Amino acid sequence: MADSIARIFTAAVSQDPSRPVLTWYDDAVGERTELSGATLANWVAKTANLLVDGAGLAPGDPVGVLLPPHWQTAAVLLGAWSAGLVVHESPDAGPVEVLFAAADRIAEAAGWSAGERYALSLAPMAAPLRETPAGFADYVVEVRGHGDHFTPLGGGPQDAELAKRAAARAAELGLAPGARVLVDAARYPDPLDWLLAPLAVGGSIVLCGRADPGRLADRAAVERVTVTLP
Repeated sequence: MADSIARIFTAAVSQDPSRPVLTWYDDAVGERTELSGATLANWVAKTANLLVDGAGLAPGDPVGVLLPPHWQTAAVLLGAWSAGLVVHESPDAGPVEVLFAAADRIAEAAGWSAGERYALSLAPMAAPLRETPAGFADYVVEVRGHGDHFTPLGGGPQDAELAKRAAARAAELGLAPGARVLVDAARYPDPLDWLLAPLAVGGSIVLCGRADPGRLADRAAVERVTVTLP
C-alpha cells in the first residue's frame, strides 16, 4: 500500500495519463469539465510549485482550505500534500501559512489567521475572479505562472494516516481496483470519500456538484460508472 498521497495519485494516473481521472459536473450551470490524469497532474504540480517556490513553504507547514468538492479543490489538496504540507479545513486549527478560500467564503476566511491568501471563483473553464477580494490573490491567475513539473518532497505529517484511511474507506465503499466512481458532492463533502478513496484503488471520479438527482442515472451510464456512492 502506498504510504503517501503523492504516491497514491501518481499510481492512479501513471498507467494511462490520458485516461479521465476526474470529471466534474455542476448541474446548476450545466458545466462539465473532464481532466485526464496528465492534466490534473499539471495543475497539482503548479499548485505545489506555487506553495514551495512562490510562498516559500516547507514540509510540515500548515495550509488552510475553505473549498467545496470541486476539481480545483482536488488540485489544491493534492498539490499541498505533494509538498508535504499539513491541510486544515477549519479556522479552529489555528494560524496557517497559506489560505485557499472559495469566493463565497471570504467572510469566513477573514476569521482565519494566514500569511498569503488565495481566492478561487470555481467558475467554469477555470475563469478568473471578476473582482479579487482585498487581501487575496486570484489562485487561477497566480498558479498558471508556475512550473508544470514537481518532484514530491516525501510524505508529510498527515500522509501515512491519510493513506491508511483512504484504503480503508475504499474497502468500506466497495471500490474495486480501477473503479469509476460517481459522487454527489453534497452527500459526500469529505475529500476522503470524493477524492482519496477512489484514487487509492487507482480509480477515477465523476464528481457532481449541485446535482440534479434526475440526471444521475443517465450520467452514470454515459460516464461508464462502476460504482455510485449511495
